[in-house]
Formats: sequence, C-alpha cells, structure tokens
Amino acid sequence: MTSHAVSDTLTLTGRSLRHVLRSPDTIITTALMPIAFMLLFVYVFGGAIDTGQGAGAGSYVNYLLPGILLITIASGISYTAYRLFLDVKGGIVERFSSMPIGRSAVPWAHVLTSVVANVVSLAIVVGVAFLLGFRTGAGALAWLAVAGILVLFTLALTWVAVIPGLTASSVDGASAFSYPLIFLPFLSSAFVPTESMPGPLRWFAEHQPVTAIVDTIRALFTEQAVGSQIWVALGWTVAILLVAFVTANLIYRRRLA
Repeated sequence: MTSHAVSDTLTLTGRSLRHVLRSPDTIITTALMPIAFMLLFVYVFGGAIDTGQGAGAGSYVNYLLPGILLITIASGISYTAYRLFLDVKGGIVERFSSMPIGRSAVPWAHVLTSVVANVVSLAIVVGVAFLLGFRTGAGALAWLAVAGILVLFTLALTWVAVIPGLTASSVDGASAFSYPLIFLPFLSSAFVPTESMPGPLRWFAEHQPVTAIVDTIRALFTEQAVGSQIWVALGWTVAILLVAFVTANLIYRRRLA
C-alpha cells in the first residue's frame, strides 16, 4: 500500500468512524448481547456447570470470559457488512472509484473502523466481567498476547464480513451471515469443557478454531502454559484471514471492473 493509499484509507476511516460516533447504539448493541449472555450463564447456569475450576459465579466468569469476547467480535462485525452494503447500494463505492483515490481505501477503511469499534466493545465487556467477579493475575505480556489474538481474530472475521457486504442483495442478507459465527462458540469449550459432550459433537468442538482460541486466552488469563494450542489458534486465524482477504479483494476488483 503506497503512502497515497494509506492517506486515503485514513481519511475514509475517519468518515466511517464519524458514522459510528453519530450512532453509538452500534457499539452499545454490539456489547449488550454478549453481556446478556454473560449474565445469563454466570447467574443462571454457572452454578450447575462443573468447569473443574471450583464452584461459584466468580470462578465461572473466569472460565466464561474468553468465549464471551469471541461472541462480542462475531456480533460486532455484522455492522461492517451492513455499513459496506449501504455504501455499495448507495453508489458511494462507485463514486469513490471514479475519483483519484486508492482503490483499496474503501474496504480497508471499513476494516479499520471495525477493529476500532470492536476494541471499544471488548473493553466494555471486560469491564463488566470485572464487576461480575472476573479476576486474573496475568501480566502485561499476557494481556498484550490476549489483545493481539483478539485483534487478529477481529481482522480475520471482518474480512469475512466484507464478502457479504459486497455481494448481499438485502440488508438482512448482509448482516445475517454473522449468526452462525455467534453460535459457533456454543459448540466449543467456551461454556463447558468438551469432555462433557457426546462423541461426534466433542470431536467437532475440539477441532474447530474457537476452542483453540478460547483455550489459549484462558491459559493466558490463568497464567498457565499455552502449549501447542496457541499455534493451532494462530494457524486457524491466519488461514481464515488470508482466504477471506483474497476472496474479498477479488470480489471488490470484479465489482469495480
């Protein structure tokens, strides 16, 4: 990306961020659903779920938080598809393409806006988790590692969101793709240990990307060794990012051709 394209991307990112600031319900709505899930599981189901880390709401919110953070991201990226869809249908994308600005600036601006909005939503969810009893002895490096994994996961899912944003035929179609992503943590170790699941479901839960990411973040928060899970988590995330990035850019170029 040239300096000209970087400057154009930052300008359009500022435009998208102003849209978010004028509609703060985007971030509030994105954070509210994960917080509702967290309250439901901690205070309704938490006492009946044996995570092997002791009983009580405090211990369960420690177990639960990594999965809730991934649900927060999956919920937030639906707005990227929604906003990009509006730009496409409104003719803004074609108008920008006729101007002397970097072609890659439009999708990158939406992606960077998604990262900023999701970081704010994640901070809100972590703050509420502390109020519910979440505690960790993780040091600065562990927190940086958690932040890096979450930002990388946000980038990967946001590029996935760009695809329906460019190709959907309706607003509902643009944002509905995120529902399976929100549901995926329920079929992982996010809420209960995979050992309690029946055979085929347990195999799926142990080999899908959410479990590796959740287990890695949980190990970092509890100051445990992350083992090989961190490489599995990074491998899945980078693979999703590369496939989504290439696919989204091919669709975008064909649209402007």
